[in-house]
Amino acid sequence: MRIHIDNETTSLKSVILGIANQNGPTPKPEECYDPKSKQHVLAGTYPLEADMLKELDAFLKVLNKYNVKVYRPEIITDVNQIFTRDIAFVIDNLFFKSNILPNRFDELQAVDYIIKQIDPKQVITLPADVHVEGGDVMPYNDYLFIGTYTAPDYPQQITARTNAAAVAFLTKQFPNKKVKAFELRKSTEAKNNALHLDCCFQPVGKDKAIIHKNGFLNEADYHFLINLFGEDNVFEITKDEMYNMNSNVFSISEKVVVSEQNFTRLNTWLLAQGFLVEEIPYAEIAKQEGLLRCSTLPLLRG
Repeated sequence: MRIHIDNETTSLKSVILGIANQNGPTPKPEECYDPKSKQHVLAGTYPLEADMLKELDAFLKVLNKYNVKVYRPEIITDVNQIFTRDIAFVIDNLFFKSNILPNRFDELQAVDYIIKQIDPKQVITLPADVHVEGGDVMPYNDYLFIGTYTAPDYPQQITARTNAAAVAFLTKQFPNKKVKAFELRKSTEAKNNALHLDCCFQPVGKDKAIIHKNGFLNEADYHFLINLFGEDNVFEITKDEMYNMNSNVFSISEKVVVSEQNFTRLNTWLLAQGFLVEEIPYAEIAKQEGLLRCSTLPLLRG
């Protein structure tokens, strides 16, 4: 199997899309990996499997419409397998197995049959001390953007998923890329938490981006992105829009963006910029602090 990823937006050829089949019962509050899921568990509004299946089916139909080769994880009973972005990622022609939360290891096993189709020399198993999830890893041509959290309380922060060792490892792995790490704001309050880099930033098209300023701990990181993309090319989302995952759309190409149907302000801007916007329902899956990008693991673009 050929794999290659340079960025988030060139024409998508193949991808692993998550599944919600046999997703298991609603978790207990203490079992939740993120504050938004916990909030919905406590409120009695945690998404139903039937609703999540419908949303993933709508996403699959759009991918099929554009002739994308779609792989799915094998079903593991009572395991949440929606967010394939977390478990692995591709940079250039290398496939990295993420070191994820220990109780999510089964999710990686469910895509093993796909990994076995890749040349073993292209599959990287990370050292044990390198903690990283794919939502924090964002190739952008010559750049490699990485969301991280390096404060001393990292071990106590369940919302901190990518550490300084991951930044150092990937910097060494890609000496020809400009590796830029961003310190993300972590919180047990869902509206103040940037779980991954793609929860507060994502490029779209050739030169545009969606950004939430307060997702970054250091304002200089926000200004770095504004300067890189240009103020006129940036769509700034509000705190509520970040909470609703507006930056977590998914590009099928430089012209086609899959977005949630309720993102009225964002979708209007995308249309005005000349994008073709494929709007689908995804508000139930969003209750778990993940959206369209989080549900995908791109294997080949170009």
